[in-house]
Amino acid sequence: MRDTFAGLPVHTLSRQNAKAGAPSALPAADSVAWGLDLGYGSEVTFPELWRTFLDTVDTEHVTALVIGAWWESDYSSLGPVVELITADAARLPGLRALFLADVEGESCEISWLMMADVTPVLKAFPLLEELGVRGGNTREDALVLAPVRHTALRVLRFESGGLPGGVVRAVATSELPALEHLELWLGVEGYGGDSTVADLAPILAGGRFPALRHLGLQNSELQDEIAAAVATAPVVAQLTSLDLSMGILSDVGAAALLGGQPLTHLTRLDLSHHYLSDAFMARISEELGAAGVLVDVSDQESPDVDEDEEWRYVAVSE
Repeated sequence: MRDTFAGLPVHTLSRQNAKAGAPSALPAADSVAWGLDLGYGSEVTFPELWRTFLDTVDTEHVTALVIGAWWESDYSSLGPVVELITADAARLPGLRALFLADVEGESCEISWLMMADVTPVLKAFPLLEELGVRGGNTREDALVLAPVRHTALRVLRFESGGLPGGVVRAVATSELPALEHLELWLGVEGYGGDSTVADLAPILAGGRFPALRHLGLQNSELQDEIAAAVATAPVVAQLTSLDLSMGILSDVGAAALLGGQPLTHLTRLDLSHHYLSDAFMARISEELGAAGVLVDVSDQESPDVDEDEEWRYVAVSE
């Protein structure tokens, strides 16, 4: 589980807390982001841990919540967890930031996580300002989102080795007038990432999210196509930072960026984990750097070559 979230340190309630009962000392409810995590081989259930949280923490003043591993032994769907949280929304009137499935690879690979429909979270918490979700797969328990209208959400982040196209289309057609930061790890088709550049069109057209200042279209095997679309996308004019990292960006995509609309108004351009040549790394860094743009071209990758075929990999898939 992460150390910080929403600008607060994470204080984790584990299975030991639930088994032992109320902890003897707890931090102030609004001074930390509360982490709920069963860990491996839990002797309690997530509903028991959730009840401990409700019974021992002043939940009326909780502002941030992080959900980690929620299964006891075998992997299970996030659905019942979403149901618990939304059913008790009235107990969390101050909740402004929520991260679902903050699970590291040693507990469960990102594309093995059994997800659910997360739309009810946005409906149950109309004042939520930040939502993060990790996971996505090709099974029946894949991640689901329906188009929504939410007037308070400022940060939306989906971390996935394969973000379903349905989720991308739902984001792109949602009404989120306060959204400032959007981050989509698109992933690969083999793990459910079946979105297309066309699915991103409503976002790239601009106007859909008038407050948007940071756009991350990351971790994609379509990174060159995305870069080409971004090069002429109206939304870029309203951004202060752009993230096309973690994918298989090559000189083709970099050339499209340099040949497209000016990017000199950006404060930061993240292209890390890429397949650019040394020449293009230098060119894009020098041309944009001269205008004051902080360009990240770290983590240069080399293709795997098998006979006459080259293989390129995103940063996060399985």
